[in-house]
Amino acid sequence: MTMRASHSQRGFIAAMLHRLSGIALAVFLPMHFLALATALNGADAFDKFLTVTRQPLLEVLEVLIVVALAIHLTLGLRALAVEFFDFREKTLAVLSVCLATVFAVGLIFVLNLG
Repeated sequence: MTMRASHSQRGFIAAMLHRLSGIALAVFLPMHFLALATALNGADAFDKFLTVTRQPLLEVLEVLIVVALAIHLTLGLRALAVEFFDFREKTLAVLSVCLATVFAVGLIFVLNLG
């Protein structure tokens, strides 16, 4: 399978990352509702649920979902900027700001986990 020339452009890659992060958030949402539902069953049930989430793999997934949220938010704002403010010429600068924001959010989240 060959890649089209238009698929290697920064805007296409940003759009794909935006969509993929949206899918990751959609997969996470039922888990989040499950956590909220356990909280409705009392503090003991919620504490048991939180004990399960202390596993290293789930902590890594937690960081990844926060990064996915940051990606989705920043690239969504980029899409709005392209749509309403005509930032097409400044794609690299806007994507650099998005990447820096995602990196900062992920780093802040990881540093606050301890």
